[in-house]
Amino acid sequence: MLPFHRAVEQEFSAVNKMIVSQLQSDVGLVENIGHYIVESGGKRLRPVVVLLSALANGYKGSLHIKMAAIIEFIHTATLLHDDVVDVSALRRGRETANAQWGNAPSVLVGDFLYSRAFQMLVAVADMPIMGVMADATNVISEGEVQQMANAGNAAISEDSYLQVIYRKTAKLFEASAEAGAIIADADQQAMADYGRHLGMAFQIVDDVLDYQGDVESIGKNLGDDLSEGKMTLPLIYARDKLAEDQRAIICSAVENKSRQDFPDILELVQSSGGIAYSMERAQSEANLAKQALQGLPDSQFKTVMSELADFAVARSI
Repeated sequence: MLPFHRAVEQEFSAVNKMIVSQLQSDVGLVENIGHYIVESGGKRLRPVVVLLSALANGYKGSLHIKMAAIIEFIHTATLLHDDVVDVSALRRGRETANAQWGNAPSVLVGDFLYSRAFQMLVAVADMPIMGVMADATNVISEGEVQQMANAGNAAISEDSYLQVIYRKTAKLFEASAEAGAIIADADQQAMADYGRHLGMAFQIVDDVLDYQGDVESIGKNLGDDLSEGKMTLPLIYARDKLAEDQRAIICSAVENKSRQDFPDILELVQSSGGIAYSMERAQSEANLAKQALQGLPDSQFKTVMSELADFAVARSI
């Protein structure tokens, strides 16, 4: 258990129990796939952010438990859909649901998890929270479509990349922190800023790990982004710094969605400073996340939120 899990250990356990209870369905395949993906590990950072945001703002009730479970269902639904779109075979060190059961069941169970999340939201009966979550799911969908449209395009700019990762990743972190603030009747903007910058740092590092992690630690195959034609920040920086013949190697791999030249591209990304630059950008985002916490009263939860920003950059998984 990681330190930020220990800080909310009882609440985190309650969230996990609620997730399991809400997976119940009369359709066996729904439960099988739902349990498989939900119980496949992962750090559950987004639910943790909901819990920490609420508790750091002095919340004393139990609504944050349900909200954290809702966030995890929405995140899990996006993973199911992502793996189908990306034709991924490995996630968190295990076969993806689509690799085990096929694309159609994975998409449909993803739809089930989305709709279950919104059933639970209706039970929460808080219009501001429902508004935040409706906006978030819409933005996330836009981000996924934008990323798909960008696949194979080696000319993607850094600004376009940042826009995609905000939509597909940082937006749900932002919504998680903001929901915690709404529950606690606290400053929504500060918490939204924290979540957004935390999510940006997390995704940039995730993209870096595709070039310097290892399969066992990160739970996915190295070079997956390259084989999906994704121009991530390390590649974008390298492309813009390299000589034309070296740049052509990167562009060709992205356009052909091939990791055949991955060892050569890995060397180019590292030698050009692409890894170092990306980590600097991630650290800047983490620093902004910590700055957003300044108005909070001192507490163990505020401290853990700051440490979580550091973890997003320092992690190797």
